[in-house]
Amino acid sequence: MPTATALPPAGHAQQPLPQRVLVVENSRAYTSMLRAAIEQQVELPVEVAATLADAARLLDARDDWFLVLTGMVLADGDRDQILEFFAARGLPTIVVSGVYDEELRKRALQQQIIDYVLKSTPDSLDYLVWLVRRLERNRRIGALVVDDSLASRSFIASLLSAQGYQVAHVADGSSALRAVEADPGIRLCIVDQEMPMMDGIELTRRLRQLRARDRMAVIGVSGSSDASLIPRFLKSGANDFLHKPFSREEFFCRVSQNIDQLELIGTLQDLATRDFLTGLPNRRSFLEHSERLLAQQASSEVTVAMIDIDHFKHVNDSYGHEAGDQALRAMAQALQRHTRANDFSGRFGGEEFCMLIHGLDREAATRHLEALREAVQALEIDIDGRPLRITISIGACQRDAQFPNLHKLLGEADRHLYLAKAGGRNQLRGLEPG
Repeated sequence: MPTATALPPAGHAQQPLPQRVLVVENSRAYTSMLRAAIEQQVELPVEVAATLADAARLLDARDDWFLVLTGMVLADGDRDQILEFFAARGLPTIVVSGVYDEELRKRALQQQIIDYVLKSTPDSLDYLVWLVRRLERNRRIGALVVDDSLASRSFIASLLSAQGYQVAHVADGSSALRAVEADPGIRLCIVDQEMPMMDGIELTRRLRQLRARDRMAVIGVSGSSDASLIPRFLKSGANDFLHKPFSREEFFCRVSQNIDQLELIGTLQDLATRDFLTGLPNRRSFLEHSERLLAQQASSEVTVAMIDIDHFKHVNDSYGHEAGDQALRAMAQALQRHTRANDFSGRFGGEEFCMLIHGLDREAATRHLEALREAVQALEIDIDGRPLRITISIGACQRDAQFPNLHKLLGEADRHLYLAKAGGRNQLRGLEPG
């Protein structure tokens, strides 16, 4: 039996993930509310069945099923039959029950059912929507289990797999460090304390040198009764700690809470660094990132371009501010398509954008920026049935002894942008030979 498994390589092409949700329930009112909540808030397509027979027909007709939410009162099946039916299908399943039944809850969780939810509680609908969203997002998150016991790490890996994560497991700290270093998609690491050569606390310290708290959650686990383990793990950089043995429900709640916190941090970072309307890096982010890129690429050719949408006030006045927002988003999308892997672009404010281009000489940079200008000129933005066309003016400057830093590059690019506008707009200035 293998002692380790690997995640797909970062950037590995994968088939589109199944998206369809099946709700099996005999209450039309509850079904209607649940379906509307999932479709509107999670934006996943939902199908409804009132019986096991209806569910079987729907499941057999398609192969893009992601998740099942099922009630326990159906005309053609008792509780055991319902649980066995969906367990046999191998689909992630959530049981939604009208009454609390401890025996049913235990039986459901033993059948690898993801969760047992009471629909009679006031916040059950909100919880189910959160749960569906959490499970859908988990499928894009890598998780790593580190434990020298094959049985233990296989068990934890199976719990994570049931929750949708892309899971790998390794037997020692050195393998874990290599895996995290190689795969930026790993955002969760479950670390056992009792391992030879490198214990869990030491591994946690080293993991934190590779990836910060806002990039990856680390959860320590141990069966030891040593009360000092918890603070030692947390002080070494762990986000949380679990005592063995733990229940499936506790594990799910702890893991989900930590991943939720990672995503919240990511959202707050995006709000601070990204332009809300276009999704591009904002002015501050562009300046900070470009300074770093210029320092890293001290000896290579770098071009800075300032880009402005022509007659943007006229767009707002003639079509309305919503049309202006659509034009800005269309411009941002065109700019993103022309931003290569080693380049960087952002929205400077208003109708002004900026781009840093790496590794192109004047002639190649001119071709690249002209291609952007022509792509924007070819856009046709539909505004309530009326076509809107826009053009851009571009001012550019290439780094040399006269313009060695970002401040001077931006100033010179901005001067050429003014010349492009004064010269008739819809043109590039600043990279002319000589």
